[in-house]
Amino acid sequence: MSNDPRYPIGKYAPQPYSDAQKEEWLRDLQSLPDELERAVQNLDAHQLDTPYREGGWTVKQVVHHVADSHMNAYIRFKLAVTADKPTINAYDENQWAKMADVEAVPINVSVTLLHALHRRWHAAIKDFGAEQWDRTVIHSEHKREMSVWFLLGLYAWHGKHHVAHITSLRQAKN
Repeated sequence: MSNDPRYPIGKYAPQPYSDAQKEEWLRDLQSLPDELERAVQNLDAHQLDTPYREGGWTVKQVVHHVADSHMNAYIRFKLAVTADKPTINAYDENQWAKMADVEAVPINVSVTLLHALHRRWHAAIKDFGAEQWDRTVIHSEHKREMSVWFLLGLYAWHGKHHVAHITSLRQAKN
């Protein structure tokens, strides 16, 4: 655990391929929707509008961000294994977090979306072989290649990272 409220579980640390690591990260993807749902359970409107840290997003924005991010991730994985080194587009997460849907749409819509999305995502990638894990995308913002394996770890971490934002806030606010 980290003392930095921006990174309550620390920063993402890439790992070399192993079957055990793959299974762990796949389980993380599968369990994320349930973990996020538990993290926000019984929060009222005022609590959902509370930033997880000073200057940070509100809980509501975090939940909708995870859905936005993971929808992009699902498409990125499919592009990676169906095109030759496709360029994936960056997006301005902060601007997305301020869009009207984030304010107007209840978080349960994004949680429900994540349940369906993660089921599809897991089914699409669970049987990938070495060739698929080694496929790469080029990130438009970072200007570098990223393997599907790297992305699996990144998004497994990403879900836990944001759940920890919410659970850390809940602990801090009792």
